Amino acid sequence: MKSIVAKALSNGYSYSEYRKIVSDLLLEGRATGNEQTDDYIQFSSLNVTRMNRLDKTIKIPEETEIKLQTLKNEYIWLVIAEGWCGDAAQIVPIFNKIANESDAIELKIVLRDQNDDLMNLFLSNGARAVPKLIAIDKKTGEVCDTWGPRPKGAVDLIKNYKAKHGVVDTTAKAELQLWYLHDKGLSTQNEIIEMMQNL
Repeated sequence: MKSIVAKALSNGYSYSEYRKIVSDLLLEGRATGNEQTDDYIQFSSLNVTRMNRLDKTIKIPEETEIKLQTLKNEYIWLVIAEGWCGDAAQIVPIFNKIANESDAIELKIVLRDQNDDLMNLFLSNGARAVPKLIAIDKKTGEVCDTWGPRPKGAVDLIKNYKAKHGVVDTTAKAELQLWYLHDKGLSTQNEIIEMMQNL
């Protein structure tokens, strides 16, 4: 596992590099990942708009900043994502904002479909769900904990919708995006900070 994580880290992108890859591919009429469909290209384009908005609007509360200052070690957050993923568009900008607030956290992003070995180590209920955050001790290279692909409130929303309707359709996805909009990134921040404080 350590060698797979180390290899992924060496291929990791900064947030700005990740954003540039997604945007540059869109200019070529393409999306990140192995599947090239009109839907994925359309989702990627929508996600660029979402990430632009979140980069401007996401705020890190003062109490979160204070908690970040209490981290005892230095960490690398290795995040598995894809540009077409609606959850990644809502969450990766938050990871970036938090990492920018802390000298103890370095953010690296890799694309899921280019890192099969890594993704297969960190499945969510058997699924290749992204985004997935892997917290790594910078000194030892050990994986300390993982988070993702969604905060609990978003997980519950989709689970309840699927139980009621038997499927996750466009209505469910629209409801999920509304949930993210109203939540303003706070659930993700709170869950991540709690994870980091427990390390």
